[in-house]
Amino acid sequence: MEEDTDDGIRFSSLCFVNDHVGFQGTIKTSPSDFIVTEIDEQGQLVSKVIDESAYEISKIQSEPCHLVKKPKLNIQDVSLDHECHEDVPNLTGHSSGDQCLQSGSDKEDSVHSVTSKCEKENVDLLSSLLDEKTYTLLDQFACDIKGMWNSKTELTEPSQEFSLGKILDKSQRAVLHSAVRQTFPFLITVGKNSEVFVKPNLEYKELCCLVSEEEALGFFKYLDAKKENSKFTFKPDTNKDHRKAVHHFLNKKFGTLVETKSFPEQNPSAGSSNTAITVRFRQKARTHGKRARLECEGRKVVYTAFTLQKENLEMFEALGFLAIKLGVIPSDFTYAGLKDKRAITYQSMVVKKVTPERLKNIEKEIKKKRMNVFNIRSVGDPLRLGQLKGNYFEIVIRNLKNQINDSADLSERILEAIENVKDKGFVNYYGPQRFGKGRKVQTDQIGLALLKNEMVKAIKLFLTPEDMDDPVNKAKKYFLQTEDAKGTLSLMPEFQVRERALLESLHRFGMTEEGCVQAWFSFPHSMRIFYIHAYSSKIWNEAASYRLAAYGSKVVEGDLICLDENADEPSSKEQCSEHGQGQLKVHLVTKEEESANTYAIHQVVLPVLGYNVQYPENKVGQWYRGVLSRDGLQACRFRVPALKLNVPGCYRHILKHPHNVSYQLVHPDSDVKVEDCHTNDGPSSLSISFDLDASCYATVCLREMMKSDV
Repeated sequence: MEEDTDDGIRFSSLCFVNDHVGFQGTIKTSPSDFIVTEIDEQGQLVSKVIDESAYEISKIQSEPCHLVKKPKLNIQDVSLDHECHEDVPNLTGHSSGDQCLQSGSDKEDSVHSVTSKCEKENVDLLSSLLDEKTYTLLDQFACDIKGMWNSKTELTEPSQEFSLGKILDKSQRAVLHSAVRQTFPFLITVGKNSEVFVKPNLEYKELCCLVSEEEALGFFKYLDAKKENSKFTFKPDTNKDHRKAVHHFLNKKFGTLVETKSFPEQNPSAGSSNTAITVRFRQKARTHGKRARLECEGRKVVYTAFTLQKENLEMFEALGFLAIKLGVIPSDFTYAGLKDKRAITYQSMVVKKVTPERLKNIEKEIKKKRMNVFNIRSVGDPLRLGQLKGNYFEIVIRNLKNQINDSADLSERILEAIENVKDKGFVNYYGPQRFGKGRKVQTDQIGLALLKNEMVKAIKLFLTPEDMDDPVNKAKKYFLQTEDAKGTLSLMPEFQVRERALLESLHRFGMTEEGCVQAWFSFPHSMRIFYIHAYSSKIWNEAASYRLAAYGSKVVEGDLICLDENADEPSSKEQCSEHGQGQLKVHLVTKEEESANTYAIHQVVLPVLGYNVQYPENKVGQWYRGVLSRDGLQACRFRVPALKLNVPGCYRHILKHPHNVSYQLVHPDSDVKVEDCHTNDGPSSLSISFDLDASCYATVCLREMMKSDV
């Protein structure tokens, strides 16, 4: 039902559950003909203006104490939070050149005293946790490892390890793990059945081949300390190829934990600038619940909620624009669901690290981009996908006419169609916007490639051009011909936010399998998993059609039934991700229950692919297994570790109903809207509004009413 002409072809095989004739018409003639408004979890429309006086917004929001900027220290060390009280938020392997009240020599003495004190406290803590014999043996083990490395002896035996014994207390084990790694960064610790083992850190040795041992020591101390909002900076490096090798190593080995960037650093004595690699921890997705809220309060993370109104604008283009204006990255925005492009949409958003005042300051610039923000206020948590009750739609269908060879009264046909869908519902298919506008490549094909760990293929599918001679497709065509990411960037228009982010990463990491993995990390998690969900959605659509063709509306043995009517599929909303929305309680229909007609078709659910779902035990279950085999996924565990994607799966009702349906017919040469009009002059347009549960598609509901793919 989207504006793409291929949608009719793609969805022509989907079936209907009502037997009315339907009618023809045009939707989305203009964005104002298709208005979508989220319904929040309290059942309120998010377009409703909130009384902002109810919110106390501080005019000056001071930074949390641990975020206060302090002079950079000329050391390459980091303390354990519970061992060394000196705050070292920004770690460098060289002089930062920052102004300081101390003289150079005084500052250096001060820094060395901090370093010495921290190292001494590390050793003291470690010796207090171990008996004298174990500590001596550990120290000897560490010396032996360093001796072997210094003598260039290859150290590849995985069995080379030293046991520190069993530590039953969990918190004591955690302190011991950290103390060992802080004291001996070239060692790693592992636990097994409460026993702590020490092994050589081969990644440390590999890094020493790229940077100095001093820098490697500092980096691994930084990595183990996990001090939030801290940075580690390597020494300046004028060799671009060498910097690229360091970037590649760090992202390959630790890319899930940290991100790296190169920054020019001014050298006062030489009067020129060098470039240094800075490392910082990636922002982790927040869990939800009481513990997470307390953690957020302790860290004083700034979250600002607002309602975003946009018109004829793609979601990710809107986020890219807002991110640039606010000086954050797109993944700092969270939202409950994706919205149509060719429409006027209202949705809840939360942005991290931005105060309400800062967002208000760019309101005028936002309006120039066909957007508006309001209901701006401070909140304590981000949003998550599916965190909404549903959506309210206000739609105008124009150019109404009868189906071919249908001479019945058009108004009666329209009213019959609406009442039938109100009563019997519609097949709960995923809508065409789920699969993108591409005619050559749809998003589900990219998702299948990702599930099969075909990273290079997925990139090429993403950058496959359409048969159009516009700048975007010219750039894509050039890339497929040359694989020249830098050259393609110069051709790709600025507004293509996703394409440019991907190309910038490919230019940095290369068009290798590993480089393509890093390129996918230029997308936020919600966007990466969107492609896999698109594949799962396509299979669910095919499964629903097969189920209805095989058994119709009769509930049969082996069907899956949703038993929790009040939990109207909170787990089957679009995300189906590792955020864990919980599973619906499902029940396999027995032969006796089929005979007794115990259940109705609106209770039947089908699984959305994932590692934690149950399949029907009838022909539909066999169909699922056949499809997975057809697509080469018979052994798929629905996890893509390289991209940090886990897909547990969920369940989705076959049928859904619109709620609070209201409609009016507009006749030619009349500004008066008439309900239930039976005049001979057919209506020219239909205004209809209704609510749908989260993850349901208005275009699919309209398709059932109209019985046509337009």
